[in-house]
Amino acid sequence: MVVVAHPDDETFGCGSLLLRAAAAGQVTAVCCATRGDAGEWPGDLDLPAGGIAEQREQELYAAAEALGVTRVDVLDFCDSGLDGPADPTTLAGADPADVADRVRRSVEAFGPDALVTLDASDGHRDHARIRDVTLSVGRETGIPVYLSCLARRLMARWAEVMTERDPGSTYLALGELGTPDDQIDLVLDTAAFYEQRERAIALHRSQTSPFEALPSDLRREWLSTEHLVGPVEGH
Repeated sequence: MVVVAHPDDETFGCGSLLLRAAAAGQVTAVCCATRGDAGEWPGDLDLPAGGIAEQREQELYAAAEALGVTRVDVLDFCDSGLDGPADPTTLAGADPADVADRVRRSVEAFGPDALVTLDASDGHRDHARIRDVTLSVGRETGIPVYLSCLARRLMARWAEVMTERDPGSTYLALGELGTPDDQIDLVLDTAAFYEQRERAIALHRSQTSPFEALPSDLRREWLSTEHLVGPVEGH
């Protein structure tokens, strides 16, 4: 089971891993804490009645199907955004015990052998909250937890590209990003699933992929290898 904060995290962050697992005959699931209501809204996109939250939830289900996912649970927290006030309805502002309880119920309903969540090395507070909660739930249930990582060497190359193409990017202001490569435990070759992952990424049409501005060689390298830390000790 992949546990994430927003629709698109499962695809942008763990898409190739889910494809690889499904191809190996494993049954997969996604637990998503929010509907991504603080996300982008392209001006040329006609949104459904439920606005950007409904749009992104629809995209989540479509992408999950393309990734071979058999179950999707969407929790009821609001997207916290990158900064600013986070009230109790948001993932970052909610009681961590409440977040953990809802994630635990999703995990217990599916009964996974392993949990995967993002390592939050991109600095997003919602990613950090769901990472910490997933580790807590893994500790309580005895299910091993793996962190899907942004390798620092790839993030450094990404930052070079973005410095030229989008120097005002919020993420560039966060400083050095990514997990140091010597701390990564598993590197999985997922090149065979590159085209399938690209198709899943395209289904999140309301959101700009973090790979969008990358030159083709770096984009392919990024989307053809999965980096994981784990199982995380101490849980």
